[in-house]
Formats: sequence, structure tokens, C-alpha cells
Amino acid sequence: MGKYDLDTLRHSTAHLMAQAIQELYPTETVKLGIGPTIENGFYYDIDLKTRIQDEDLKNIEKKMKEIIKRGDKITRHEVAREEALKIFAERGQEYKIELINDLPESEVISYYTQGEHFIDLCRGPHVETTKELNFNFKLLHTAGAYWRGDEKRPMLQRIYAACFDSKEQLKEHLNFLEEAKKRDHRKLGKELDLFLFDPAAPGSPFFEPKGTIIYNELVEFMRRIYQRFDYKEVITPQVLDVNLWKTSGHYENYSDDMFFTEDDHKEMAVKPMNCPCHMLMYKHKQYSYRDLPLRFADFGRLHRNERSGTLAGLTRVRTFCQDDAHVFIDKNEIQEEISKLLKMFDICYKHFGFKNIKIGLSTRPEKKVVADEDWDIAEKALKQALDNSEYDYHINVGDGAFYGPKIDVQISDAIGRFYQLGTVQLDFQLPERFDLKFKNKEGIEERPVVLHRALLGSLERFFGVYLEHCAGVFPFWLAPEQIVIVPVNNEVHAEYALKVEKLLKKLNVRCRTDLSNETLGKKTRTIQKSKVPFMLVLGDKEVEAQTVAMRAYGSKITNSLSLKELESHVTKLNEEKTPAKLREDI
Repeated sequence: MGKYDLDTLRHSTAHLMAQAIQELYPTETVKLGIGPTIENGFYYDIDLKTRIQDEDLKNIEKKMKEIIKRGDKITRHEVAREEALKIFAERGQEYKIELINDLPESEVISYYTQGEHFIDLCRGPHVETTKELNFNFKLLHTAGAYWRGDEKRPMLQRIYAACFDSKEQLKEHLNFLEEAKKRDHRKLGKELDLFLFDPAAPGSPFFEPKGTIIYNELVEFMRRIYQRFDYKEVITPQVLDVNLWKTSGHYENYSDDMFFTEDDHKEMAVKPMNCPCHMLMYKHKQYSYRDLPLRFADFGRLHRNERSGTLAGLTRVRTFCQDDAHVFIDKNEIQEEISKLLKMFDICYKHFGFKNIKIGLSTRPEKKVVADEDWDIAEKALKQALDNSEYDYHINVGDGAFYGPKIDVQISDAIGRFYQLGTVQLDFQLPERFDLKFKNKEGIEERPVVLHRALLGSLERFFGVYLEHCAGVFPFWLAPEQIVIVPVNNEVHAEYALKVEKLLKKLNVRCRTDLSNETLGKKTRTIQKSKVPFMLVLGDKEVEAQTVAMRAYGSKITNSLSLKELESHVTKLNEEKTPAKLREDI
């Protein structure tokens, strides 16, 4: 690695960028915020009247390279608190003054100078001169960021940069970012006409007809799995008396993220999650051990008052639906139920092509509301189920929820990014709060344990993640438009094309015939751009032989199929909406 570790190089390069900005904007007071290292580089938050645009980043990079060649000496200084406050007050660095005032009394206060004029508060360490900084960095983009993450504080300009040990690593990362940019679900969603956003409903997606088909297919996919694993789907209200949320504890701990309304002067809440509703449904009946496990699944719409600065396409929204379920079980059945859930995860994720799966078991935290005996039973059952599975897993020590241990599942997409999708959380608290009971084999009342469980998680978020994973090239069963039929000459071949379309629609294929007046070449390019799985071209030869010329998306090979072969082919493709393991078991 060389004389310095990567974190030191990145941190020093962040200071270098701040120095370059101060030299480029000398007539303004460039107020410095913070400039930490991050996974693949660093960022720096600055307060500057001039709005730095992405096109200005090249000039900043140029100035950074000038300072590197100049070889400014970098020196550490340790001073008393009063001296530090005076130094930064003289330079009008109000954010640094705030940081100094927040430091513990025992903290050694240090700052670094670079050359004759640049000074920055920092613990260090740093390189000794700017000449020791390499050129393996790239300024990426700008963004807004509230000072210290508080939306009531000033909005600063944040400049992100990539920084690596070698040019090869930097190039590889930049190629990765370029690929990620091409796969951005917001870009693809617009290009493929899947969904849109409008200021009339911030953070709330409008799904276009094509996007709605995909959304509904995701729901139906989960229903097929539910049928196999004995889940009972329920429908619950969206607006409920606020007292329900007080009973569940959400009002006390989650009210800032909820939407409220009134009904006959009574405070009501729009539900942000389904669990209290399911507890209420359980409470309305009397259950015995024979009725358990009882599995409630709910595709109800949820609303959360996410802050505007955190909203991000489909991956962070204010209204969404989860493939949400709650399983009521005897605590002695935990291991068996977790084993079934792991099978569900396996069936689900592998069907979507997610092969790299990470599982984490979160264990006992310092603060919990569960008796040690119950916690031990639960944690041991989760661990035993994971040990018996085909999955490797890691332990997140002390990261369990206060109401029970949990399992988190992450998947890697096609370009190696990990996302948490699935979760299993054991909950001893809600059954206590709602006074839930069942009669055991001896006729004695016991409390059930509740499993909070999701596979895809938020359907909106999964939609966005999967859209980027497949880059908009959906499998046949999920594609909103599966086949487009193209007659070579509308006047001559349209009748046969419509006959083929009618045949396919009887097979429940989502298809259409392109009878526009565009040329065959233009039609082909449009269909390829929309990433439809198959195109059927019909000319004189196909009409005469009662065949179709079939070309798959991304392929230059055209196959000739009889209508019977076409029927057999699409029937087989549509069967893939049900995972192979379920077809075998059923």
C-alpha cells in the first residue's frame, strides 16, 4: 500500500479539495463543514454563495493537481480550546467553531495547515506534503446536505469524490458507476414507461399501466408461495384510532413518521405498518395450540412521513406496500418455522436470479424487554435453523431488537451491490401489549410469539432494486409486454398478424400487433428499445406457411416456428411464473 494507508490518503485528499475550493473562490468566504472518508472515497460539505455545478468539478480537480505539484507542506498543530476558537473565528469558520465547542473537555484539539493560507480543524493523521497525494481521484458530483443532518439547519453543498490506491482501481470503480448510472431505476422507469412522480404527491409513485402489470405480478408471485406455505391473506383498514398505536407503542416511538387525521373529533392515524392490525385480529378469537402456527399475510397500503431529503425514487417513498406477514407461534415451534422461512427465501430470491445471499443473525442487545429464558430459547432456535440450512451466516453481536432477536437477509444484484430485502424478527413484546393468548396441550393459557416476516420487503423498493438488477430486461413471465407482432406490410399481412395475436391472447400472453405506419426498421428499433422479450415478424413466407419469425430481445438470430410450436413455447415460458421448486412440490 505504501507509506500511508488508504484512509489517510483519502482524508488528506478531502483537505486538498477544500484547499482548492478556497483558492478558486477567493472573493467569497468558503465556510468549511466536514470532510470525512467514505467507502470508495470522500466528500466535503461547504457553505458557499456560488452554486458549484457538476461542470465546475473539472476546474477544482485541475487546481487540486496544481497544489499537488506545488508540494505544500502539511503541518499538525495542537492548541488550547480558546486558541482554536480564536483562530477559526478570525477566519469566519462558524461550523468549525461549533465543532470545537462540541468536543469533550478532555479532547486534544488539533488543526492542520497546508501551505501559507489553508487551515482546517482535524484529528488527522495526514500526509506530510501535498506532493505525496496521488492523482488517483475523481470528483463525481454535488448534492445538498443539511448541516449535521438536521433539516432545520443550513443546507450546504456536498461534493463527492472517488479515491483509490491505483489508477486501475479508480478506473474499475468509475466503470462500475457508469454501469450503475445506466441501470438507475428512475431513468429506466421513465424510458420504459413504468412509473412517474409528481409534486402533487411527493414521494408517492404513480404506476403506469406497464408498471402496474409488473407490480401486480409481484403480488401474485408471492401469493403462489403463500399458498404452498399455508399463509392466510387478510385485508385491514388504513386509518385507525390512535389508541391502537398507543397500545402497540408506535405512537410513543414512531409518531414523527406517521400521518394523522381526525374523525368526529377523535384522533386517527394512517397505518405505517400492519402488525397492530394483525394483533387486533388475533385478539378477536380464541385459539389453541392446534391453530398455531397462524400466518396472516397482508398487502395493505402503508404510509410513512419520510423526510423530503431522504426520498429516492422507488427505494425510499412515503406510500408503499409490503409482502408483509405475521406468524403467531408457540415459542417451542420457532426453529421449525424459521426453517420454513429460509426455504421461502431460497425459492423467492433464486427465482429472481439473486445468487449471492448474505444472512445475519442479530443477537441480544444491552437493552431488551424479553426475559432471559425466552430470549435464550428464541436465539438458540434461530441459530439452529440457520445451522441446519445451506446458508452461511454471520453474527451481528448485540444488534437484535429490544423485543427479540432477528435475521436479516441481503442480496447482491448483477453488478455486486448488496441490498437488505428479507427480514425475520421475533417479537415477545406485542403479544404482551395486546394480551394475546392461546391454550396449550394442557389447556393452560400461554402467550404466543410473533414472527414479523417479509421476503421482498417493500414492493416499491424491490421493484426499483430488481429493475436495476435486470437493467429493464424482465423475464418473460414478468415483462409488461411479452410479445410484439410486426406485419411486414400492414395491408397484406395484418389479417394474419391479428390471427396470431388472438391465439396468443387466448394463452394469456400480453401482446399487441404494431400496425403503425413506421418502417420495419423503425419498428424493430423501437421494440428493442422497449426491451420486449420477443418480436414476431410476419411476411409473405410466414403467411403462406402459417409460421412466425421469432426473435428474442438482444439476439440477432431469428427462429421459424409453426403456430403449434409457438403455442408450446409461450406456454412453457409462462409456467416460469411459478418457481420450479413449487411446481415439483405441488
